Amino acid sequence: MSSSPKVLFGFHAVGVRLKTAPQSVIEIYYEASRRDARMRQFLERATEFGARLIESDGLRLSKMCGSHGHQGVVARVNAVAQVTSLDELLEQLEAAGIEQPLLLVLDSVTDPHNLGACLRVADGAGAHAVIAPKDHAAGINATVAKVASGAADSMPYFMVTNLARTLGELKERAIWCIGTAGDAPKTIYDVDLKGPVALVLGAEGEGMRQLTRKTCDELVSIPMRGAVESLNVSVASGVCLYEALRQRI
Repeated sequence: MSSSPKVLFGFHAVGVRLKTAPQSVIEIYYEASRRDARMRQFLERATEFGARLIESDGLRLSKMCGSHGHQGVVARVNAVAQVTSLDELLEQLEAAGIEQPLLLVLDSVTDPHNLGACLRVADGAGAHAVIAPKDHAAGINATVAKVASGAADSMPYFMVTNLARTLGELKERAIWCIGTAGDAPKTIYDVDLKGPVALVLGAEGEGMRQLTRKTCDELVSIPMRGAVESLNVSVASGVCLYEALRQRI
């Protein structure tokens, strides 16, 4: 991860960073004309954490983060040190006695809103990492971080050179790779998700690439009872991850 400062925006994303790594927040720019209760509470909290607050206006904030969805709050932050490789993460989990890792693998998910929502749901369901191929995926940008509501910092996200090879390496570590496909006869509710599992999802419409599909140990579908044929990938991720969480509880 590069050491140059990056931008976070929105109450939730900036609030989560203040809570989890206050020392990484360089300064927070806020819209001075916004004086509602939510802004007052946010500024009080930021002051408690010792953040440097700078009055600004909406136009400047929009230019800083490249979006009008900043809610009047933009922070410049230093990158938080995270695990740098999937191997390192899996070894840390093993050392911590976590024998049933839960991973989310996204193939060809290039929309930043979808990626942000997937990171958020992965964090919520207690997944240990999200994995995507470098050439067919969105990177972490300000939009992803905003949609992820803080999970872009807390959820390890690994972009790998060769997804099929990475799935092969997961299988060597006895992690069962379960792919989702509309035509699979088994559903997500028919498989045991209590062991070490990587759930593999493709983009809405096209689904997984052929090689990714072939590399999975097993394919499952999400039951569709209505007129639509598929779910948005972040919704599908939520269905699958929370079924794994339900089984593990």
